[in-house]
Amino acid sequence: MPRFSASYPGSRSLLTIHERIGALSDYAGRGVVMAFIDAGFYPHPEIAGRVLVHVDAGTDQITEQTGTDYDSGDLGWHGQMTTVIAAGDGRLSGGRYRGIASEAQLVLVRVGTPRGQVKEPDILRGLNWLADNCHRFQVRVVNISVGGDFVCDDPDHPIYAVIRKLTAAGVVVVAAAGNRAQNFMVPPASATEAITVGGLDDQNVLDESHWRLYHSNYGQSYSGQPKPDLIAPARWVVGPIMPETSVAREARWLGALLQSPDDDEIRRLLRRGYADLGLTRRQVLEPDANLYAMLQARINAHKIVDAHHQHVDGTSVAAPVVSAVIAQMLQINPRLTPEQIRSILCATARPLADYPPERQGSGVIRPADALAQVSENTD
Repeated sequence: MPRFSASYPGSRSLLTIHERIGALSDYAGRGVVMAFIDAGFYPHPEIAGRVLVHVDAGTDQITEQTGTDYDSGDLGWHGQMTTVIAAGDGRLSGGRYRGIASEAQLVLVRVGTPRGQVKEPDILRGLNWLADNCHRFQVRVVNISVGGDFVCDDPDHPIYAVIRKLTAAGVVVVAAAGNRAQNFMVPPASATEAITVGGLDDQNVLDESHWRLYHSNYGQSYSGQPKPDLIAPARWVVGPIMPETSVAREARWLGALLQSPDDDEIRRLLRRGYADLGLTRRQVLEPDANLYAMLQARINAHKIVDAHHQHVDGTSVAAPVVSAVIAQMLQINPRLTPEQIRSILCATARPLADYPPERQGSGVIRPADALAQVSENTD
């Protein structure tokens, strides 16, 4: 009987985000409030109890709510991914896949419309709400893993204007660069004041000679500043599977199959989980090569890591990694300004060899070096 295999390179487990970039575990964003502007969100158990408010800014009738009744359906997966990667406490993996800012408090701003769209006016609506309420909730960093519609070098573009307002208020704005490998930037990634994050593909190894760029966008801000500012892991990153979905039901068994030590255990799992997997009892009582090939194809399609996790990619993933490191920096020194944070991150980043600066900015984020510099300059 063939063994089931993971759909990622390297060993049978994925590197944690801490391992990938050498992030320290001494700080976890305690006392720092992070905001996320995204299509939608899900009240995932790994952020339970740390969400200060969920804001539905998907229409002009903006509403605020506390508690956990904010499931956004299909739109919720993307925001669940960004929040848990940045700030999940890792309880579903025994702490292994916890976020870098696992103790930060969160403000969630949904900008997905009832039609399932996210356009520039929707992003602007969420940003305006945040600018009006950042002091009320003491927000210090906002992660934006959604992008606008058109290239714009007009400094008076309303998204640029509100990002300047947030920056002046002491909020660090982090934006995903985009995933098309094209030489252009759209708002909010093209805002001069934003820290724009491109992608790294580390091949799930620590040997930097194998690292390469992800296919992220690059270009200039509205003022001509090169973008992105730096890069962070954007592939093979562990993210949460949306609970109570068909993928979650399948992952319960597919994840276990990846860990199955022998043929008998595989057969026992299939007999117990065949209904969730959409199989007939006859199929699992008489398994054949076609059945195993089909199950392996599902593991690959869902990018299964274990029963609760899948690997995900994109600069939408890279941005919250940077946002979480910023939360660590602010835990050490809450007086840091957005410009000081940008300066430290860029000064301590390490460029990838053989790739032009315009594609990677200052290079790969180095949290330990950034935090060391923050600590040295803290009274």
